[in-house]
Amino acid sequence: MSKDSEAYVLSLEGLSRFFRSGDEELHILKEADFTLQSGELVALVAPSGTGKSTLLHLAGLLERPDSGDVLIQGRSTRKMSESGRTALRRDEIGFVYQFHHLLGEFSACENVMLPQLAAGVSRVEARLRAVDLLTRFGLSHRLESLPGRMSGGEQQRTAIARALANRPSLLLADEPTGNLDTKTAELVFAELTRIVREEGVAALIATHNEALAAAMDRTVTLAEGHIVPFRA
Repeated sequence: MSKDSEAYVLSLEGLSRFFRSGDEELHILKEADFTLQSGELVALVAPSGTGKSTLLHLAGLLERPDSGDVLIQGRSTRKMSESGRTALRRDEIGFVYQFHHLLGEFSACENVMLPQLAAGVSRVEARLRAVDLLTRFGLSHRLESLPGRMSGGEQQRTAIARALANRPSLLLADEPTGNLDTKTAELVFAELTRIVREEGVAALIATHNEALAAAMDRTVTLAEGHIVPFRA
């Protein structure tokens, strides 16, 4: 662990991940390093198939690297148990997937309340937070709607609200505005930016939207297994 690791919400140190294809090894990451601090909004821009999702899964403790370490708030996860990783993921990390993964039998409001209830928040507080987030993302009229009765864009906005429900220190998002039209994407991104700044969230967002990427604090990409500054 480096001396500066505690200064960052997320630190990737010497991270490597490879997959085997027959006798060959496909290296997605090669001793990659990266840091992300509180209130920082960073875009991850790279062609499809280069490992963006793998990187997000590693950073979000959904997968383990072949070598190296992922540190969350300065805490090493290299030797952490699965139960410890699960607890850290629940308490510190919000994840927005390409597909919303909402629970179909629960309303939009309930979907945003559930992770809070699992973390021990009271129903009253959980509902207040859910209503606030959904309203901020333009869904005040959809609080009691089931996902199946919502548009794809509305479902995705609900998923973003759910990812922010537990006030995570780290937000990881995989194409969070990919299912939204241009105008809605801009509105959602503007509100997401406000929340990141207000609540001091460290956000790493994979996107193909160059306009949104340009509006973030900095942009990185994947090149030969390393995380490097993006050059247009």
